[in-house]
Amino acid sequence: MHVIMTGATSFIGKAVTKEFLEAGCQVTAVVRPDSPGREQLEREGKVRVIPCSLDRIKELENIGISEKLGNTRAADAWLHLGWEGAGSANRQNPELQAKNIGYAMDALRTAARLGCSRFLFCGSQAEYGICRGPMREDMECHPVSEYGKDKLKVCEEASAEGKRLGISYIHARVFSVYGPGDHPWSLVSTCVDTFLKGGHMELGPCTQMWNFLYIKDAARALAKLLLAKVPAGVYNVAGEDTRPLRNYIEELYGLCGSRGSYEFGNRPPNAEGVVSLIPDLTRLRDTVGFRQEISFEEGILEMIQGLKKERKTDS
Repeated sequence: MHVIMTGATSFIGKAVTKEFLEAGCQVTAVVRPDSPGREQLEREGKVRVIPCSLDRIKELENIGISEKLGNTRAADAWLHLGWEGAGSANRQNPELQAKNIGYAMDALRTAARLGCSRFLFCGSQAEYGICRGPMREDMECHPVSEYGKDKLKVCEEASAEGKRLGISYIHARVFSVYGPGDHPWSLVSTCVDTFLKGGHMELGPCTQMWNFLYIKDAARALAKLLLAKVPAGVYNVAGEDTRPLRNYIEELYGLCGSRGSYEFGNRPPNAEGVVSLIPDLTRLRDTVGFRQEISFEEGILEMIQGLKKERKTDS
């Protein structure tokens, strides 16, 4: 199978690319010309790289993508991970977030013109908004942040457009993914780095329910959703271990050797507010047989080992 990707140099993108290659797929990465990860992709030589920014996605045919891909049917499937302003600081920027709706729709229509029969868009748990119970794909969503609102808008518009175009549109609502390569300011990355250095973490109350999924498991789930012939629609992508966030923090602290300190207090919440993450994974399990393979303990220990190797190399 030939897959076109946007966002291949991102945290999740790198991991999913590896899954595709291991599955024997041909991968073409559409990356920003100035992307820091472009050079590494080109140097490794396992992935075809086409420089093209998100605002020019609809011009792919005009810049010769069919010729570069070497066949009449350019690709079988498209994975759209590209999204500008995904960081917490930009999630309430309406102008920046709204641009991404157009980019996603351009990508979907371009995928259809290039012969793709499947299109997977990476959505977010932020689409649900503040929920007190299980988050199910068929429930009504009430997103709080502009980020969540626009991801949901893509889901609504692309689902209808996919039917019109005759392309299977799959919308993956990804929950809290962690692991090596994540943003250094993410909660898990910050805690691991701080505790290993013996520092102090000021946290919010952390009483809400939470769910973490290691990057390798998340990538495996996304690859399965695109490569398997699952029905079009929305799928939660999350772990099977849901518990209070402070319980996760306490476990992480112990895995870091109980170095440093932390305090649960009044740190303000992120752009989505105080959210409890309780994903319902019935649909993901029933369609692709997904099961979480890497526990939180195993994932954190792998992160710690990686950080120690990096620091040893740097010294």
